[in-house]
Amino acid sequence: RDILQKGGSAVDAAIAALLCTSIINPQCMGIGGGVIFTVMDRSGKVKIITSRETVPRNVNSDLLKSCPKTTEWNSRWIGVPGEIRGYEAAHRLYGKLPWADLFQPAIKLAREGFPIPYYQGQHIPRIGNTSLRELYLDKNGNLLKTGDIVKFEKLADTLETIANEGPDVFYNGTIAKNLISDIQKAGGKLTLEDLASYEAKVTDAWNISLGEYRMYFPPPPSGGAILSFILNIMKGYKMNSEPKTTDDKILFYHRYIEALKFANGLKKHIRDPRFIPDEPSYMDSFANHIRSLISSDKTHDPQYYGKNSYMDSIGTTHLSVLAEDGSAVSVTSTINDEFGSNVLSSSTGIILNNQLNDFCGRADNIFHGERPPSNMSPSVLKSQSKTLVIGGSGAETIPPAVASAVMNHLWFGKSLKEAIDTPVVLVDSQSEVKPEPKLEKDVVDGLEAKGHKIAKFYNTVNAVEKAGSCISAWSDERKKGKAAGY
Repeated sequence: RDILQKGGSAVDAAIAALLCTSIINPQCMGIGGGVIFTVMDRSGKVKIITSRETVPRNVNSDLLKSCPKTTEWNSRWIGVPGEIRGYEAAHRLYGKLPWADLFQPAIKLAREGFPIPYYQGQHIPRIGNTSLRELYLDKNGNLLKTGDIVKFEKLADTLETIANEGPDVFYNGTIAKNLISDIQKAGGKLTLEDLASYEAKVTDAWNISLGEYRMYFPPPPSGGAILSFILNIMKGYKMNSEPKTTDDKILFYHRYIEALKFANGLKKHIRDPRFIPDEPSYMDSFANHIRSLISSDKTHDPQYYGKNSYMDSIGTTHLSVLAEDGSAVSVTSTINDEFGSNVLSSSTGIILNNQLNDFCGRADNIFHGERPPSNMSPSVLKSQSKTLVIGGSGAETIPPAVASAVMNHLWFGKSLKEAIDTPVVLVDSQSEVKPEPKLEKDVVDGLEAKGHKIAKFYNTVNAVEKAGSCISAWSDERKKGKAAGY
């Protein structure tokens, strides 16, 4: 908000907010990770900026063989960080304020300290004996907890250097040398050449029609294709009002769950198109075919949907930004699982990602320079008079949670708050159905009667919408999120 009020662009505001979020929620995202921007300029033209992590040159060829046995992530799973190159590309194309100005709020926050918020505090006890402990020890050697003051002074120094010297210092300068030294001491495979050769990718958005709206989203290897596939299936049922009776609710959720199961089966095909040609899984004709395979009366064995034994993961942060001139940014960032690889670069204060585990269950081999498949689906929906900026966090939960919010807002007429607060259903890699506890018991019982196996889960969605001169926003309360405006 402050950046927008100073005359900054939507992208300026997004970058500054991401940097601050990396301090407040370092377990979810940071400059040791990667990011995807979906940007709509004031004329309505949409571009995608992808700076997800890539496979390093010297990665172990047998890395993926250990996927099923791995429960603790380490330096072997670190991908080449792309976050800063993504910020650079976005700022070059759409920035208004000076680069250094975007870093000042985060630098101040990291250097002066702040009370540990609830969500960060919940993750601190889980860091064990990793190098992360040094971030959270008090003067007596005890772990800090929610409400205690924490400072990230090394990271503040790093951010200040990037602010003053520019992005190249991260990829070719002193930060690069210190970062690679720390990673290699921890057993990682990244090299200075990996950092120096990293490039962000700018492409056109993919898009589909959803009634009066056109939805723009990132192409593979992001989760945009999965999100659009789910919505394309569901729009074929031509719903224009919320189901009222218990039977109608059961049928709606059953069809939705079936769409999610087929979507999970597709995930193994979502790869970096530079290495594996992408398939038009988002097209109407393909969705029509899959819809014809969905029975209204029963579910099927996992094999029916093309069962895919990918690993369920957590993490990510999402921001939705809308500026006065009508430009919009939907951006999702992550270091993957909580605290990523659990590797801290002690000389820079950077927490490194474990992004290579996103290949687990979705690939038999990986290639140098390849970006891993992702569930990240930052999207912008545009009609003649309205703009909806939306996305989510929570890894595997992102496509189903965002799809749920879109359906409830666009088709059922709910406000953003009501749409985002509506109970969401996830289907995991084992085809277990995980409804939020708020979903009515009669509906859950009806789903079980159709053969679905039931469990539980957690998600987060954020959105902002402009309808004429009226702007509304909602940040998911599931992670204590808040919307801000002026």
